[in-house]
Amino acid sequence: MTTLRVALLHLRVGMMTDLQYRVNFALQVLQSLLAVAVGLIVFQLVFSNVTELNGWTHSELLAVLGVQVVMAGAIRSVIQPNMMRLTEEVREGKLDHALTKPVDAQMLVSVREVQLWQAVDIPIGAVIIGFALARLGGGLGVLDALAFGVSLVLGAILLYCFWLVLATGSFWVIRMWFLPELFEGIFQTGRWPVGIYPDWLRFGITFLVPIAFAITVPAEAVTSRLDWQTLGLAALFAVAAFAFSRWFWRFGLRHYSGASA
Repeated sequence: MTTLRVALLHLRVGMMTDLQYRVNFALQVLQSLLAVAVGLIVFQLVFSNVTELNGWTHSELLAVLGVQVVMAGAIRSVIQPNMMRLTEEVREGKLDHALTKPVDAQMLVSVREVQLWQAVDIPIGAVIIGFALARLGGGLGVLDALAFGVSLVLGAILLYCFWLVLATGSFWVIRMWFLPELFEGIFQTGRWPVGIYPDWLRFGITFLVPIAFAITVPAEAVTSRLDWQTLGLAALFAVAAFAFSRWFWRFGLRHYSGASA
């Protein structure tokens, strides 16, 4: 319970800090709307020549885009800021401040930084998903809604684990400033279902960088395309990824020499 209270306190402080710069909200909304507009233009260009893409209709692909935007909001508001702060503190030898606290260090370094305005992508993505469902003409059943919620959580866990592994690499590679650009380039593959890619790339964005589990699987759930075997595989992979990232984090700590060393 102490760990949970500390995590909630850091999230609250981060949100209060971000609320001091409210002009960022308008700028972030504009940036997010422009990114969505570009995505929609690409969709229209693709579907001006075809009626479906690997079995996915235009409305179903809108749901994929919506999930990708929602996940982007979660990553940019919480996961990425904390992981980049971690790499900077490792480089500057300031991680001691987190390691000496009487709570779990991994939890602490994962919640200290919140960029609230980046989360504007979450409601924008939700609107896109709602519009896609309206165009599909069917309601979201209870089981599909449950599978959608579970798969979203699993996807967020998997992307957090991936980021943690990358950030832990800063114990050996000093300068990790390129991580956001590297991840963003890979993350954009999530705007399309994983099935449209060749086998080698499909494997890479499923098991090496879990874009498929984080975006395509929730999109399959919300469009009633998901089978329970896939959801079970996502759950097993999330457990394995969390265990590995936890071990790798602890392994990396043994190679850390801070300012007090």
